[in-house]
Amino acid sequence: MASETDAGELSTEGLPRKKFSGKKLVLFVVLPLVLLIGAGAGVYFSGLLDSLLGKEEKAAEGEHAAAEGEHGADPAQPDAHAAPVFYDLPDMLVNLNTGNKRPAFLKIKISIQLTKAEDVGAVEHVLPRIIDNFQVYLRELRLEDLRGSAGMYRLRQELLLRITAAAFPVKVKDVLFKEMLVQ
Repeated sequence: MASETDAGELSTEGLPRKKFSGKKLVLFVVLPLVLLIGAGAGVYFSGLLDSLLGKEEKAAEGEHAAAEGEHGADPAQPDAHAAPVFYDLPDMLVNLNTGNKRPAFLKIKISIQLTKAEDVGAVEHVLPRIIDNFQVYLRELRLEDLRGSAGMYRLRQELLLRITAAAFPVKVKDVLFKEMLVQ
């Protein structure tokens, strides 16, 4: 019997058996699969896959053909190729919030970009509300709030937020500074 066990041991020792441990399995099989799936999902959701496959061009051609059909252009959708519509707000002069006795003033000329030319009448109708919102906000600004490009960006975003709220059904695309003087 001893010879049988020795023969059995020899046969198993003669052919070494390799096992994948749990760590190696995760490292070489599961981790690459997770990375590939994650990369694929990222490409899909970022829209890169659509531009590579040409889906946007085909969809745009189909929409363009449908718009030129018997109904013409959809009046609810603004024309992307239309000339921009700008409306100049009256000049504003406000004193800024300063902690010391020396006053500081801000003179600003603003133009707003509208989506449609028909919205100019609606903006003129609520112009006193827009000016009031701007004046209240601008009077609370400090000189430090207006410094640098980050200050200008924050000011633009705050004014856009206020004009969008004041002239609600009208869609305002952008607030443009024509002149800004701090004294």
